[in-house]
Amino acid sequence: MEKVNILMKPLTTVQIENMELIISPATDAEKIWAADLFSSSDPWIHLGVQKEQLLKTCQDPEHLLFIAHCDKIPCGVIIMDPKGIAGSPYVKSIAVTSGQRSEGIGAKMVLFAETYFSKISRHMFLCVSSFNTRAQKFYLELGYAKVGEFENYIIEGESEILMHKRLE
Repeated sequence: MEKVNILMKPLTTVQIENMELIISPATDAEKIWAADLFSSSDPWIHLGVQKEQLLKTCQDPEHLLFIAHCDKIPCGVIIMDPKGIAGSPYVKSIAVTSGQRSEGIGAKMVLFAETYFSKISRHMFLCVSSFNTRAQKFYLELGYAKVGEFENYIIEGESEILMHKRLE
C-alpha cells in the first residue's frame, strides 16, 4: 500500500444544499471550542465525561482534530486516532452543533475521515454507546457493522459498541 503522511493538513470543501462546508485542521482556539461542544452534548453528558478530560483529548498531539465550517462558522468536529485499533484508524469522537444536526454534516465528516485514511488503511473503526440508538442507525446507514461490544465499559449498565467498515 502507498505510504502517505497522515499528518498532512488537508482542506476539504463540499457543498451541502446551499451551504459550503470546509473541513480543516483545528486551530488551538477551535480545540477549546470543540471541547465545549462535546461537553455540552450527548453522549458525553450521559457518560459523565467532564470538559477537562475532553479538552485533554482535543489537545492530544496523538490525535488528529478537524473542524467542519458551515459558511465559515464552526459547526462540527471530528477526532481521529491514526493508530486506532490493531493499527487501523479509529474515529474517536464526532459532534455537530445542535442547530445543524440532520443536515448531512456528520456524514460528510465521516466520509472525510474515510477518504483521509483510505490510502494507508483498508479498515476504519469507531465506538458508539448502546444508549445512543440514533448514532448507531447513522453509522449502520454509512456502511459500518457491529463487530464487538464492551459491556459496562464506561458506565454501569451500558455498553460501547465497536463498529467497523472496510474502506475501498
